[in-house]
Amino acid sequence: MGRRRNEVAERCSIKTMNCSGGPAPARVKKSTYETIHEVAIYIHRFHNLDLFRQGWYQIRISMTPDGNGCTLLTTPSRVIQYEAAENGSRSAYGVWQIDDTENSFATQPFCIKYARQDVYLSIMVSFILSLSSFEAPPSSGVILRFELLSTFDAENGSSLQFPTDLDPVAVHEFRIPSKALLGLHTYCPVQFDSFYPVLVDTSIHITMLEASSKRSSKALDLVISEGHKHAMLIKALMVTRDILLGDLRKISKEIDQALDLTEFFPDLDDKQLSSLVQFNPVHGNKVSQVLPEPEDTFEVDLSSSLQLLRDQIFFLWNTFFAFHRANGKKILDSLHHTWGDNRRAEWSIWIVYSKVDRSFANGLLEKASSTLRKFLNDPVRTSSARAGLHRQSIAQMKINNRSLQDMHIYRDPSHIPIITIDHFVNSPSHKTGGHSYLKNKPNTSTQMDSSSTEPSKILKVVVFVHGFQGQSLDLRLVRNQWLLIDPKVEVLMSEANEDKTEGDFRDMGLRLAEEVTSFMEKKIERSSRSGNVTEVKLSFVGHSMGNIIIRAALSESIMEPYLRYLHTYLSVSGPHLGYMYSSNMLFNSGLWFLKKFKGTQCIRQLTFSDDPNLRKTFLYKLSKHKTLENFKNVILVSSPQDGYIPYHSARIEACPAALLDYSKKGRVFWEMLNHCLCQLQAPCSSNQRIFMRCDVNFYIPSSNRNNFNSIIGRTAHVEFLESDNFAMLVMGSFPELFV
Repeated sequence: MGRRRNEVAERCSIKTMNCSGGPAPARVKKSTYETIHEVAIYIHRFHNLDLFRQGWYQIRISMTPDGNGCTLLTTPSRVIQYEAAENGSRSAYGVWQIDDTENSFATQPFCIKYARQDVYLSIMVSFILSLSSFEAPPSSGVILRFELLSTFDAENGSSLQFPTDLDPVAVHEFRIPSKALLGLHTYCPVQFDSFYPVLVDTSIHITMLEASSKRSSKALDLVISEGHKHAMLIKALMVTRDILLGDLRKISKEIDQALDLTEFFPDLDDKQLSSLVQFNPVHGNKVSQVLPEPEDTFEVDLSSSLQLLRDQIFFLWNTFFAFHRANGKKILDSLHHTWGDNRRAEWSIWIVYSKVDRSFANGLLEKASSTLRKFLNDPVRTSSARAGLHRQSIAQMKINNRSLQDMHIYRDPSHIPIITIDHFVNSPSHKTGGHSYLKNKPNTSTQMDSSSTEPSKILKVVVFVHGFQGQSLDLRLVRNQWLLIDPKVEVLMSEANEDKTEGDFRDMGLRLAEEVTSFMEKKIERSSRSGNVTEVKLSFVGHSMGNIIIRAALSESIMEPYLRYLHTYLSVSGPHLGYMYSSNMLFNSGLWFLKKFKGTQCIRQLTFSDDPNLRKTFLYKLSKHKTLENFKNVILVSSPQDGYIPYHSARIEACPAALLDYSKKGRVFWEMLNHCLCQLQAPCSSNQRIFMRCDVNFYIPSSNRNNFNSIIGRTAHVEFLESDNFAMLVMGSFPELFV
């Protein structure tokens, strides 16, 4: 053990970096406290979600200090190839690199040639961190930085030449808080950004190895005044030991693998350690009359206690590495599962559950009088005000936990969208409260053939449909979030209506239906050849007008054989009830122009101008088709900031204007509303149907709130396509609905 500690000390003898970026602090006549930590990073798999270009890629890892009042010494100390190269690893060439100047580690370069490609790197790199401060123990965290390096070879195409130099193109940072430096075992998904969407499966393992102090004076009064800080160092080591021991036992239990700890704690003396932790020789500003023996006696007890704790931690830490070598894949899967379970609790900061929690019969079809009372206040302003108050509370919040913090979110938590969720459950056994309907969600897939004894196979297909004058890749960020939850899903980015969204919805719906049926036939045939397909799940995601195209397609007769496979419908800002009551006068002027001078038929249909009789208009007839009834899960995403789509229309709910205008057009509006809601109340082929309204309030900087796009509501409407934070929060909090 002594030789091991000497090796740690030698590895930490490198240039000092001050947290503020300046030179190292000058010596002061005060105790300096130093803690030495080891951070082991296992880089398992690089998965290409949506890289647009072939090329060579590489991952570089480094660490920098976070906060002031400390100095950080960091260096990669060891690298281990913990698994032999698999099939996917044949794309990786060359060797890994350690940069002594930047104290960084870089994986070997690997070649990406096609979408959904996996490269198994299977490398562990260990960093030794030495944190020094004048507080005991240090209270600052560390920034863990992942950089994606790349180079492209556009001329050679698939025959890419081996790279000589790669440039950084994207960064993903995580903050390791001070509490986590005492001990942590966690899954860490590295995803970079929307321009370089990949998934790097990694796990992070941290422990504190050393805790010591260096005093510039031997005076007795200094020993006494610093006594409680020595005790804090001992306490920190005790916490580290207990965390490491507890995590080892927990992981071994979760993966059902025995862990041998029979040789642990041969010299345990927690009573002595506890007495040092409670040592407090100073009473107020005066020295207690009961002082320990002179300074040397105290230092002997301190040294022996620190020695005992170090030996225990080194034993457990080495035990973990041996245990990981034998069970690396199982440990990664276990940590991934735990991380997924914890996301809902972690992201609850930005998710507000409304008080609505009831069955369909009591919640969806309320009487007109009670709904009128509910909507006496402007629902748009009410929603915005509620989200604004919640955002203010987040800005004042101090997040102090032991979890790894994703800086995509935690760099400025108040800038993340606020999601308000209303949910209803259509289930005879539903009980209100606690969101229990997601904990034991039954299998909602349609059974095709359960009599076969062959291994079952689930075919899952998701269709993404763009809006007015949109492109097939408009919803790619939402698609990527879905793929992160379920990598095996088959994706159709609809192209049938590109450059054809100004005509009749009936024609657009037919083109989409033909595209979907052709895609489904090919996938079912291929899946049947490769295995026994027992379940099919067909889901749809639409943005804006694309939601009307989806419902129009589902009303086509050629889609009838596939209606029994419908699974989840995610509607992102869809005008389901049209523009009968739209309060955005500027946007209404634009609609009038498109109708009057462009002759845009779909706009006429959305504004109920396609027939003098409102009950003969396209949208009214569409509301009577059972386009929603067969879905197991229906999620309606809206935003009060979106001026392009009426708030009530995206949420399929009543609005004040329709209630006040009930004697005129309002009656027709209410009939459409009831037609849609009755479909969601109808019996479901599974035991229950989930219906959710998700209200998204985006952070819009004050400098952008008065520009033209924000005034007409375009900013929020486009934000659904340019930011995936809302999809990450909704889909990550309710993954059961997307698998």
